[in-house]
Amino acid sequence: MSYRLNPAFAGELARFGGETVNKCFNCGTCTAVCALSKGDTVFPRKIIRYVQLGLEERLKESPEPWLCYYCGGCSDTCPREAHPGELMMAVRRWLTTKYDWTGLSKRLYLSGAWEIGLLAGFALGVLGFFLVPGLFGIPFGFQAIKGPALEHVRLDLFAPKAWVHYGDWTLALLLALLLGINALRMVHFVLRGEKGLKIPLSAWFTKLPELVVHGVTQKRWLECDNDTRWRWVQHFLLVTGYATMFLLVVVFLPWFQRDTSQFHWTALFGYYGTVMLLGVTVLAMRGRFRKQEPIHKFSHATDWMFLVLLFLTAVSGIALHLFRLLDLPWPTYAMYVVHLMIAVPMLAIEVPFGKWAHLAFRPVAKYLAAVQEAARAQELLPAATAPRAIAA
Repeated sequence: MSYRLNPAFAGELARFGGETVNKCFNCGTCTAVCALSKGDTVFPRKIIRYVQLGLEERLKESPEPWLCYYCGGCSDTCPREAHPGELMMAVRRWLTTKYDWTGLSKRLYLSGAWEIGLLAGFALGVLGFFLVPGLFGIPFGFQAIKGPALEHVRLDLFAPKAWVHYGDWTLALLLALLLGINALRMVHFVLRGEKGLKIPLSAWFTKLPELVVHGVTQKRWLECDNDTRWRWVQHFLLVTGYATMFLLVVVFLPWFQRDTSQFHWTALFGYYGTVMLLGVTVLAMRGRFRKQEPIHKFSHATDWMFLVLLFLTAVSGIALHLFRLLDLPWPTYAMYVVHLMIAVPMLAIEVPFGKWAHLAFRPVAKYLAAVQEAARAQELLPAATAPRAIAA
């Protein structure tokens, strides 16, 4: 297969955070020290060379950028200080824009104004959700704050669970659709680069555990030689905390959202999720301020926005819970809306188009790499097992 070269591609990648690509002279030190670079999935050297040559299509067909967990070993040992780990991160940002058929990912990564504008637009949409029904006399949102709702906290009057639950499910299905389409586009690109490889149907089924296990645990991170165990623990706690909150809101909202100021045991799960979100985001922000670890030396604007939104989601959730337990009607209703004005835009923008998308792309890349490896082994099997001819 022939590929068209784009001599200006290195300059384009610089806009995504890959400013040091031309410092690399392909000595291979980064690949040699990387414990995850093995077999047919070698990096970062190969990926950086694709960038230098302007092989955009070859990059789109490569799962290797998603198999890197940015442990920093390659950047620490690079003799040219080309920061291969950050270059791989820049390639992942660029790839995210290529998988996204809407074009919004590219807008987010290249324009802070676009990201803030989209987040603000969704936030205003949430606010309108609590304001507009009142214009038509529907007793929902701020229109419902009267009588009993002013004497005590009555979330059942301000935000009936059925309405909010339908909104949660609609948002969840939309996010799943957008992220699923982008993941399928990734699969299409990667398989396109292996046109001559015949993948047996059995390989797709036998390697499914790779998709599930790595999607849930990201355990491949633990194979890094660098001391990344604590970072993996932080990431795992963050994901479990966020997953807990997501399930509480989307699946278990009828039990989790309490209508009055009474305490309910489901709040214990909310406490876990909140503590994880708050604790890990604070640690991550401190690391990015101190810039001592390779992963924290370079911070894209989207990295900061991601952390800030998570932090504000946790803080506003804590405030909402306290106001409700103290039976303060107006502060509870106002904070309920503020909390959703932070959490909903973060979900709608960051999950399918921003940094959260790697939670889907990484396990899919590991799955595809495993399927391809199985297919190559299957192609070699007949030759290796063929009976030897008996000499006459």
